[in-house]
Amino acid sequence: MPANHLPARAGLGLKPQHYAQIIETAPDIGFFEVHAENYMGDGGPPHRYLTAIAERYAISLHGVGLSIGGEGPLDTAHLTRLRALIDRYQPQSFSEHLAWSSHDESALNDLLPLPYTQTTLDTVVAHIDQVQQVLGRRMLLENPSTYVLFAESTIDEVDFLAAIAQRTGCGLLLDVNNVMVSAVNHQTDAASYINRFPVEAVGEIHLAGYDEAEDAVGDRLLIDAHASRVSADVFDLFRHTLSRTGPMPTLVEWDNNVPSFDILADEARLADEAIGQASSQIQRRAS
Repeated sequence: MPANHLPARAGLGLKPQHYAQIIETAPDIGFFEVHAENYMGDGGPPHRYLTAIAERYAISLHGVGLSIGGEGPLDTAHLTRLRALIDRYQPQSFSEHLAWSSHDESALNDLLPLPYTQTTLDTVVAHIDQVQQVLGRRMLLENPSTYVLFAESTIDEVDFLAAIAQRTGCGLLLDVNNVMVSAVNHQTDAASYINRFPVEAVGEIHLAGYDEAEDAVGDRLLIDAHASRVSADVFDLFRHTLSRTGPMPTLVEWDNNVPSFDILADEARLADEAIGQASSQIQRRAS
């Protein structure tokens, strides 16, 4: 059984079309991530396969439905199902998004941004406190990819995330692709964002591929698509991030137009190489 933390290696999202190959071949992958909402049923093939895979690999459980940034109260029934899933599989990590995705009784299909204000900060902090108390464990909160900025925002995003981590004790999931997407869309500097990020709170990194388009005035617009290989500029930013964090568990996300497992494994290999290089650099500096 894996240790109670994710290894500082590359992981992949677990896809149903790859269940059998993973079980039959036991590929050398650091860990697998599953979306919590896909496994909230009581039984069936998904649980059978996940049980077999969780016996061999560390598991990162990633939620997309808590609506941490929503104005209203959290869905306690959803939290109860999430606690049952965590009790069942004892994942090495649990994370959620800094976003909102529900309003009253309606659940939306998007992870929507929120203004960075003191009121929003207090709401998010209260929600994370509730989640961590119900789950009985520390969670990680992921930085968003954004396409618009709110005029009412009064707090910088990095400062907002740092304040959440400080007030709740939660960790942070640093999505490097999200940093690149937001930086290009808002014409800011991605490396500067990483340089200011509270890396002492980081428990996991995400990488992904983006799509590229143009906005209404012809400027470059990046879309967090998770449908292609990790872009070269994101990998460069990842290496810079590792120079600050040191070796970290790193998930390569590919959720749309999912390719063969061999292609995903090759992306994991590239991330593992970067993690290994970061480890070697640290060792050289220490010697």
